[in-house]
Amino acid sequence: MTIVWVPRDSSARAVGADEVAAALAQQPGVTVRRNGTRGMLWREPLVEVETPAGRVGYANVAPTDVPGLVSGGMLEGAPVGNSLGPVAEDPWLTAQHRVSCARLGLAEPTDIAAYRDAGGWAGLRRALDMDPADVVEEVVTSGLRGRGGAGFPTGIKWRTVLEAQADQKFVACNLDEGDSGTFADRILAEGDPFTLLEGMAIAAVAVGATEGYLYVRSEYPDAIATLGEAISVATAEGYLGEDVLGSGRSFTVHVRRGAGAYICGEETSMLESIEGRRGEVRAKPPIPALSGLWGWPTVVNNVLTFAAVPAILTGGGETYAAAGDGRSRGTQVFQLAGNVARGGLVEADLGTDLRELVEGFGGGTRSGRPVRAVQVGGPLGAYLPAAGLDVAAGYETLAEAGGMLGHGGIVVFDDTFDAARMARFAMEFCAAESCGKCTPCRIGSTRGAETIDRIRVGPPAEREAALVLLEDLCTTMTSGSLCAMGGLTPMPVRSALKHFPEDFAPAGGGDATGPDPRAGAAAASTTRSAP
Repeated sequence: MTIVWVPRDSSARAVGADEVAAALAQQPGVTVRRNGTRGMLWREPLVEVETPAGRVGYANVAPTDVPGLVSGGMLEGAPVGNSLGPVAEDPWLTAQHRVSCARLGLAEPTDIAAYRDAGGWAGLRRALDMDPADVVEEVVTSGLRGRGGAGFPTGIKWRTVLEAQADQKFVACNLDEGDSGTFADRILAEGDPFTLLEGMAIAAVAVGATEGYLYVRSEYPDAIATLGEAISVATAEGYLGEDVLGSGRSFTVHVRRGAGAYICGEETSMLESIEGRRGEVRAKPPIPALSGLWGWPTVVNNVLTFAAVPAILTGGGETYAAAGDGRSRGTQVFQLAGNVARGGLVEADLGTDLRELVEGFGGGTRSGRPVRAVQVGGPLGAYLPAAGLDVAAGYETLAEAGGMLGHGGIVVFDDTFDAARMARFAMEFCAAESCGKCTPCRIGSTRGAETIDRIRVGPPAEREAALVLLEDLCTTMTSGSLCAMGGLTPMPVRSALKHFPEDFAPAGGGDATGPDPRAGAAAASTTRSAP
C-alpha cells in the first residue's frame, strides 16, 4: 500500500486538492492522507508520495493528470509530470529557517501522536516543571516581539499579566488576520494547530490563566473546524482541560467566530467582540494586560507569536535569540502575495534582505514585468520602490526606511502599479473598515479619498492646496486616532507621494475613480485573500 499525501489546507482545496485526492483514492493500492500545505502555494495542489527515498513531490496536479502520472511511475517516485524530487530537499524549503513552521505539512493536522513524535508538547512539559516567573523570563530572554504587527516585547506583556493580582486571568489569541497579502495565521491553524495550542497553554502556565479564547475570522471556516477538532483531541489526551498533564492546572480553550470586521485585528476591538459587543476600539489605559476580557488581566497575542513559544521553551530563549538582527530577534513568517511568481509562506531570520525575499524566494513578478513597488505590513504599510528593497526586514530597519514589518505580509506590484490609485485605496479602505469611534479616522479617511481625487483632476491652483490639505489630514490622523487603523493609514499615502510623485499628476480631467487600465494588476494584488 502506497501512502500519498494531498493537502487539506484551504489554499490547496481552492485549486482542486479535494478532487485530486478523490482521483488518487480510486487508484489500486493507494492510501490518501491529508496534510497541511508546505507553504509553496504556487505549486498547489502538491502531491507527495512516500518512497524509500523520502516523500517525492508532484506540483500542480489536476484530477485528470492522475491516471497518466500513476502509469508513468509516480507511485514509485519516478520523475514524471511536474516532479520536484524529494520535497525535503527542495531548495525553496532548505533555504528557510523554519522554527514556528517546522512541522508544517509533515502530518495530518490533528494527528496528535505525530505531533508528539515530532517533538510537540516538550515545551509545555518543561514549562510545567518551571516556576511561572522563570517561564516568563525565558520568553523575555528570547527577544520575541508581537508578530501581529505591534512588535511589543512578548515577555514584558506576560510579566505584566503574571504580576497582576486577580482571581481570574485569560489568554486570547487574535486570528482575525485581515491584512491584504497575509495568510500565515490561517495556514498554521489549518496545518499545525497543536503548535498554536501549545503556545497558548504555555502562556497560561506562565501567567496563571485558566481560560483561553481563539478569535477566528468568519472567512476561515476550515481553520475554525480544524481548531475545534484539535482542541477536542488535545483535551481528550490531557494537554488541555481541567488537569493539564496531571499538573493540577486547568486551561480550557474556546473558539469564537469573528463577524468580519477588519478593526477586530486590533486587540481591544477583538476583546469587545468576544464579549458580545460591537467591535470598537477601547481607550487606553487601562491596557488589556491589566484589564482585558471582562475586566480581568489578559494576555493578547497573535497566532505567530504563540506559535514561536513552544520552540523557545524547548530549545531555550538564548537559542531563539541567536537568530535575527539587532532588536529583531528570532524568525518571521513572511507571506509573499500579489503579482509574485512564487507566492507562499517563507520563514526566515528577521533581518533577511527584503530583496532576497521578493526576488529570491518570490522569483520576481508573476507577469514577468519589472517590480515597481512592494508593500510590506498590510494595507496600512508603506509602498517601497524597487530601488529601496535592499533593506533588512526587521522592526527597526524597516521603520528607518519609512515602512513597517507588520504581520510580515509582502505584496508585490509590477510596473503597471498606480501609486495615486493605491493611496486613494488606503483612505477608502480605512473609511470602510473604521469602527467609527474617533473622528480623525472616521472622517479623515473620507476627506482623504476626496482630496486625492482633487489632486488628480483639479486645476493646478487647487491641486497645490489639496496637497497641503492631504498632508494636514495625514498629520491629524496619525496624531489623533485612537488606534493604528487611523494612525497608520497615512503611511501608504505618504510613501506613495514620496516615492511615486509622478503618479499624482493631473489625470487630464478624467474621472479619478473610474476604470484605469494601469490599475488592474495593482487592484488585484490588494485583495484580502491569499494567493
